[in-house]
Amino acid sequence: MPTLRAAIIGTGNIARQHVRGLRAHTDRADLVAVLDVDLARATAFATEHGIAGIYTDLTALLEGARPELVHICTPPNFHATLAIAAMQAGANVLCEKPLCASLAELDRIQAAEKRTGRFCATVFQMRYGSSVRHVRAAIDAGTLGRPLVAVCHTLWFRNAAYYEVAWRGKWSNELGGPTVGHGIHAMDQLLFMLGGWRQLRSVARTLDRAIEVEDVSAALVDFDNGCVASIVNSILSPRQETYLRLDFQKATLELKHLYAYSNESWRFSVADGAPVEPIAALSNLPPNVSADHVAQIGAILEDIAHGTVPVTAGDEARRTIELLTAIYKSSFTGLPVDRGSIVAGDPFYDSFHGGHRLTQP
Repeated sequence: MPTLRAAIIGTGNIARQHVRGLRAHTDRADLVAVLDVDLARATAFATEHGIAGIYTDLTALLEGARPELVHICTPPNFHATLAIAAMQAGANVLCEKPLCASLAELDRIQAAEKRTGRFCATVFQMRYGSSVRHVRAAIDAGTLGRPLVAVCHTLWFRNAAYYEVAWRGKWSNELGGPTVGHGIHAMDQLLFMLGGWRQLRSVARTLDRAIEVEDVSAALVDFDNGCVASIVNSILSPRQETYLRLDFQKATLELKHLYAYSNESWRFSVADGAPVEPIAALSNLPPNVSADHVAQIGAILEDIAHGTVPVTAGDEARRTIELLTAIYKSSFTGLPVDRGSIVAGDPFYDSFHGGHRLTQP
């Protein structure tokens, strides 16, 4: 495969994961440039990682470095504008989560994808572990029977100092709380395994942190396949854990970890009196490939080489953005929300919070 030119926009901590991912695939990608609005930060980052091109202006980067793949690692409120500009310049995009600030922005991104023939994938690395793909195949094959009940908990802890960073904790910059910035990974993985959701009811609260956005949310979700799932997203939980549990007719799947999982993170249990075949099929996991930026970036490079659309672009990304938008709408309105019901003219189409504000208790 030919080596393509890659560039990173934004030099915050998460950008280092993108460097690591690209450097794991130097046979297919060359990291040629970095952009940050702060020249000193851009220079320090480029020096640390041996990157030749240093930019502080987007147009100059796109014209001067001519990247074929742009990695967006800025604060969330800039994601959509940068992604569209990069696609219009001929580059494909891998954008950190959340992909955008609203379904309206997502529509603009998807319009740009159609117009340019490029894609804008979002970082949902939890889809790319070898174990979850193995589990997904067993689910799709019906080996476990019908899915009945699911639990999806992102119970993390972020103290007051975390929110001293200027762009965090604000609707205008971070775009939301743990629903958008933390639990989005586990929620996307749940959707990856269970498929489409139909309706949800939810609450969101600001219980303890001095921030505009929520510090906890909880939702009850009905899936197209009949499964009922509970979702909790929190940054108030001193004992941190990411926990997924799926109960099927024949077996239970559990995944416990914090920020990354491996084959050893799974537990499989068979129902009393059920045959052991489902567990045998699940337990025969393939060699471990971690669910991280290295795996996702490798898959993105494969997609570019073969002209395929990544599994975290297009409608797959939309399904997750719709879910978190509906969590906010139901929380603010107190009403159930159907998938596909938030369209132009709805205030929640233009922003996750729909113009509403949370208050401290």
